[in-house]
Amino acid sequence: MRRTALVTGGTGSLGFQTAAALVAGGWDVVITGRNARAVAAAAARLGDGAVGLPLDLGSLAQVWRFARDVPVPHAVVCNAGIQTVSGTVLTEDGIEQTFGVNHLAHFLLVRELLPRMAPGARVVIVASDTHDPARHTGMPAPAYTDARSLAHPTEGADVPSTVGRRRYTTSKLCNVLATYEFARRVPSETATFTAFDPGLMPGTGLARDYRGPQAFAWRYLLPALTVVPGLNIHTPRRSGAALARLVLDPALAGTTGVYFSGRREIRSSADSYDLAKAADLWDTSVRLTADIPRPRRDRS
Repeated sequence: MRRTALVTGGTGSLGFQTAAALVAGGWDVVITGRNARAVAAAAARLGDGAVGLPLDLGSLAQVWRFARDVPVPHAVVCNAGIQTVSGTVLTEDGIEQTFGVNHLAHFLLVRELLPRMAPGARVVIVASDTHDPARHTGMPAPAYTDARSLAHPTEGADVPSTVGRRRYTTSKLCNVLATYEFARRVPSETATFTAFDPGLMPGTGLARDYRGPQAFAWRYLLPALTVVPGLNIHTPRRSGAALARLVLDPALAGTTGVYFSGRREIRSSADSYDLAKAADLWDTSVRLTADIPRPRRDRS
């Protein structure tokens, strides 16, 4: 029996390469993206077994509707992400966009899909080594105060570009915290949860808002470092294959509550194991997603 994987953000570099590896592994794949035309084109490039469905993670009502109607998945790859460096942007629901898209929408998607998932389904949440200040990535350290403040922030002392980048690293910490909390709350026989660091993938669209020297380095200088051994800098194809492995590898059946950097299982940041932060993030996320109006089911 063919199995189905859902990959959010499947039109972008990492998501597309992950979907391609899953299709090559004999799976059917549903990919998502905000632009319906781009999603359809990406699915056509993937070939038979791939379906593209539009999904705007900036709308919790749309996430809820999507989770209700999408085919039952055997795996979910929460890959879509955004980094905003031009001030505060809010989602349709009035949530700070980085937190809303990178964490909250995926949290709702997984919770709504869980009752419909095949037993033993695998959920992989794409994080980043930037969540760990000990890694010295050049990004601002995460600043997790409480989840309510992340959803509805006030302006701090950081300049706008630093605010956006710090919100990104904090959202990636949320991804790891959520992975571990899901693993604590959901039996592995129901579903397993792993977090994944793809490493730095220069040239991709994640840094589309960068300007000046940062943009030049991202697009033209850093890609040359993907061939240097020992650096956590990879091409999307290499990281996509490592990400797809967490879905495909039979040896990883039952593996839950762990963090992978590429193909290696490693420890994540000290804060990611903070049970109080994880509980606050979970409880607040439940309340924030409970506040959304549920769309009525069409009667046609």
